[in-house]
Amino acid sequence: HADRIEHLKLLQFLFAEQWSGLRAHARARGIEFIGDVPIYVAYDSADVWAHRDHFQLGGDGNALHVSGVPPDFFSATGQLWGTPLYDWSARGAALTAWWLDRLRAVRDLTDKVRIDHFRGLVRYWKVPAHAKTAKPEDGAHWADGPGEGFFHALAAAFPGALIAEDLGEITPDVVEVMSRFAFPGMKVLQFAFGGEKFWESGYLPDKHPASSVAYTGTHDNDTTLGWLSAMGAPERENLRAYLRSRQIPVPADDAGLAWEVLRLTLGSPAQTAILPMQDVLGLGGEARMNTPGTASGNWGWRMIAAASEDAALRLRALTRESGRA
Repeated sequence: HADRIEHLKLLQFLFAEQWSGLRAHARARGIEFIGDVPIYVAYDSADVWAHRDHFQLGGDGNALHVSGVPPDFFSATGQLWGTPLYDWSARGAALTAWWLDRLRAVRDLTDKVRIDHFRGLVRYWKVPAHAKTAKPEDGAHWADGPGEGFFHALAAAFPGALIAEDLGEITPDVVEVMSRFAFPGMKVLQFAFGGEKFWESGYLPDKHPASSVAYTGTHDNDTTLGWLSAMGAPERENLRAYLRSRQIPVPADDAGLAWEVLRLTLGSPAQTAILPMQDVLGLGGEARMNTPGTASGNWGWRMIAAASEDAALRLRALTRESGRA
């Protein structure tokens, strides 16, 4: 396979050269990149091939247990992800070193790193490889992650550079780890306005901790305009009530409401606020990045034209107003 390997090495070299140039161009203008690291790696990845003993595999190389999440409101059978699980009990020290190497590699490409499904590093859902679902009846259960030594190592090696994806059901032990080691979590405004008790939601902007990252929506959400167009009457009234409570005039149309959601996001106490470019451009659901649980039609949106002068001026005004300029 020498020719194929050389071809791939050449592609990686060219990418590294181009990315390095782009980062230098961005850095000169005060722009940083955030990388993203999935908690697990694929069964057929180079990582599993090169470090078979780091994973819960049998002597024949087949998985003994795989990843997933337990049944919840969204799925009665849970989610069966199927990627190999780390063997923390037997290979804790080696795996910690491997994780540090993995994160250093991403830091070579970016300035900060978001760890997806962070809770799985505290406790993870362990599913027998032969199971047809991720239900406890099929043998799935919670297992302990690497322990506090792992988080000490991460915090020491990457101070202020990690973001913990903590969306969904988060237990007190995960909150304690994030607080103790100062890993900022995520606050998504699109999650803030549902239900009769929405005033208690931790996703409301005024309840965001300073050590968090605020988003209108993530890559898994619809655009803000798309979200508004699909919103039910109770949730819409909750949003309008919240705007009134902040003494913000309530726009009559969705385009105006979308800009106020951007204003709320930038006005959050969170240390960082992120606005998807689709929201800055005022695009609807046709520009959605990704729809979880669907196998096709994702990751196709591209920004092929600059923002209009009006959008740029409004963004600059909101950025200055929020003290984030």
